[in-house]
Amino acid sequence: MSRRTTVGAVLLVALTVAATVGFLAGRREDARAVERPSGVGPQGAIPQFVVECAWSHTASDDPIVHPGHKGASHVHDFFGNTSTSADSDLESLLVSGTTCEQKLDTAAYWAPALYDHGEVVRPIGSVAYYRPGPGVDPTTIEPYPAGLVMIGGDPSGSSGHARDFASWRCGASPRLAPEPPTCPGLAPLSARVVFPDCWDGRRTDSDDHVSHVAHSRDGSCPPTHAVPIPQLTFEIRYPIHGNGHRLELASGGVRSVHADFVNAWDQDALEREVHACLELGNVCGVVSNRATG
Repeated sequence: MSRRTTVGAVLLVALTVAATVGFLAGRREDARAVERPSGVGPQGAIPQFVVECAWSHTASDDPIVHPGHKGASHVHDFFGNTSTSADSDLESLLVSGTTCEQKLDTAAYWAPALYDHGEVVRPIGSVAYYRPGPGVDPTTIEPYPAGLVMIGGDPSGSSGHARDFASWRCGASPRLAPEPPTCPGLAPLSARVVFPDCWDGRRTDSDDHVSHVAHSRDGSCPPTHAVPIPQLTFEIRYPIHGNGHRLELASGGVRSVHADFVNAWDQDALEREVHACLELGNVCGVVSNRATG
């Protein structure tokens, strides 16, 4: 074999190895992009479906707590449905557009605005993870009823279980904190809110906007809220990293992190997602690098 042929063969092998390493690294990065829930489906998979929703608008409205009263609420960032306002109801949401990549997800998501040194921080975006509650049998989960409203987290920041359901973290880190940690540039700040995953089977709302839903415990729903529904974990990504920040939520201190949800999904599409992804034990959707900051 000539020297030129030998050099060419070595170069070809080197390029092949490099391409293989790059491909495997990309696959590992994709795997890290999916935040893993704790349950497993009937096929041994980790069931979930994931929806990315860009920031839509910021306003002092809250159609759950202050319906019909524009400007009566603290400032919120809205994601998903582009029409969400104090006057929103199920009918108006269903005919409106969405910032979500899944265009049949016209649900309304919102959370108190974050301030840094007194200035509103525009979020990078949000990600909604729909999963079984920890230990809950995925085959028992029912889709949300149309128009179901929920509040996740504790707006007062006083709950002893606040860290379980509302917390801060850096990027996709498993380390959750009650207050914003100092994050590196490649893993900026996220607020994470876990919504209730059990429903009373009757009401889409209640006087306190909380009592009609509950959190499962040890893989079971309480008898008063016996219907398992998808556990929505909602994350808001912010362009916040490094030192020198003075952060505060519009609802008060940083421990008051919470979020709101109105189910205005196309109901047929939601039912398909619950069946194909949760009941059948599939992982549907991978969070893009854009969403992870």
